Amino acid sequence: MNKINSVNEFVIKFANVNGSGSASANQMFAKGVFRMGIPVSPKNIFPSNIQGLPTWFEVRVTAKGYLGRREGVDISVAMNPQSYSEDISEINKGGYLIYDSSWKREFGRDDIHVIGIPLTQLCVKEFSNPKLRLLFKNIVYVGALSYLLNIDKKVYIDLLSEKFRGKEKLIIPNVKALEIGFNYAKENFKDLCKIKVKKINKTKGMILTNGNDAAGLGCVYAGATVCAWYPITPSTSVAEAFTKYCQKLRVDKKSEKNKFAIVQAEDELAAIGMAIGANWNGSRAFTATSGPGISLMSEFLGLAYFAEVPVVLFDIQRGGPSTGMPTRTQQSDILLCAYASHGDTKHVILIPSNPTECFEFSVMAFDLADRLQTPVIVLSDLDIGMNDFSTKEFNWDDKYSYDRGKVLSKKDLDEIESFGRYLDVDGDGIPYRTYPGTHPEKGAFFTRGSSHDEYAVYTEDGKVNARNMKRILKKHKTASKLIPKPIIKSSNNSIGVIYFGGSDYSMIEALDILEKDGIILDSMRIRGFPFGIEVNDFIINHDLIFVVEQNRDAQMKKLIIAELNVSPEKMISILCFDGMPITANFIDKEIQSYLAEKKVKELIREK
Repeated sequence: MNKINSVNEFVIKFANVNGSGSASANQMFAKGVFRMGIPVSPKNIFPSNIQGLPTWFEVRVTAKGYLGRREGVDISVAMNPQSYSEDISEINKGGYLIYDSSWKREFGRDDIHVIGIPLTQLCVKEFSNPKLRLLFKNIVYVGALSYLLNIDKKVYIDLLSEKFRGKEKLIIPNVKALEIGFNYAKENFKDLCKIKVKKINKTKGMILTNGNDAAGLGCVYAGATVCAWYPITPSTSVAEAFTKYCQKLRVDKKSEKNKFAIVQAEDELAAIGMAIGANWNGSRAFTATSGPGISLMSEFLGLAYFAEVPVVLFDIQRGGPSTGMPTRTQQSDILLCAYASHGDTKHVILIPSNPTECFEFSVMAFDLADRLQTPVIVLSDLDIGMNDFSTKEFNWDDKYSYDRGKVLSKKDLDEIESFGRYLDVDGDGIPYRTYPGTHPEKGAFFTRGSSHDEYAVYTEDGKVNARNMKRILKKHKTASKLIPKPIIKSSNNSIGVIYFGGSDYSMIEALDILEKDGIILDSMRIRGFPFGIEVNDFIINHDLIFVVEQNRDAQMKKLIIAELNVSPEKMISILCFDGMPITANFIDKEIQSYLAEKKVKELIREK
């Protein structure tokens, strides 16, 4: 029987029981490979309950740098009898199954290689505490993998020492469990596995982190001092990361006083209300949520939009509608965020595709919110937010100066005879503002959420209100020039593809696969809304455009058609909405199928 024979290119999938402590061990496996110099992209696939149901952890190891999820499994570590049949069926021919052979089982496949390790028996023999036996079983199989895949064991010993630094009583038994697995595999499975990890240097200048952690750190570097939030998967870790970094970086060393405020509100409505109030008062404040929270926050978003108060909102998208799939990924809040609230509203959106951009766009979001005096939504998703990626190191210039926008001082107000809070002085749609308490007499900080004139005076004059609404729309045209420009790769082909967000990693790989088959497509990754002229020009310059999205209703395509008046006939949707990250294989098959059906493929090859 053939064996999969591969170096630094494979997918390993761990199948565990939720709540068994396996996630940290599986994450440690991925970190070990990363420290061997090979890019990795781990994905924690977990249920929405607390414990008991099946959970999976996929790790793609890829010297080629393709970090999107790949279909098919080369090595399966099957630790959950509930999901055995499913886990075994996913293994590619010639692949490897590792399982706890303390209990004999039948697997029904003769085209895979079964590696039985009596994990439970080994742990019962060496450890007396039942709870620790369960936890150490995970470390034992990491040790076995270290030998089987030729990963330097010292890498994992170092990781354990770092994790439990200062806690020698925890380091010793964990290292012991690692050694047990390593030695058992060495004694029983010499040369059995042909999948290997060879040390290289493809991770120089890279870190292994997730988007939510990067966003939380970005908020600290952006000068945010207030976070008001309500827990919801998958956005909770944005607030938790911000808290963690504030405790490290925002505590006065002399007085030991916190220079930040973090409030867990009673609900999403209260959370964004607090964030808006803090921004109005001059702080940089934000909140984080997911789709259901956006629904609840919509009225307050309308207030901030119309009263022109800056606020930053992180939407880490998940499967919907309703409660939907809280622990699965989608790109299904695009239209909801673009037009959140009733009446005529239109919001600024930033769309990162990796943790590095989550960090960079977090800083940019606060500058844009202040400059434009409007809500700015950072639209991420569960895959980017909660899964680690090999990503570029974050760069920061200590000379960076925040853009606080058009804020008047007391001296400025003294020199103005009559101040209009909503006057468009510069013709860009953005008025001037002040912070509360700036001037003892002039109430220039006054804002109003009901219809008002240029001086914040209440009015029901429809013409005045329409004039105000047109001015705000002008501000959003200004925004289209300030948001991140799309990433365009063009060879002047007649067919292009548009994508965004978490589809980036798989799209890069799919374009390479298509090119090997003679199909070369121009591509554009959208990174924000309102759309700039570059998006419009890309669409005009192509006869046919595929739009790759992770939702059912082609929301980005609809937004493009509505905003840019594009003919729907030239826009072809490629849609994936099963809750799992889109794969390059899926994109390739969908595009190839359409081109073959429409007999476009031959034309491309001729060109």
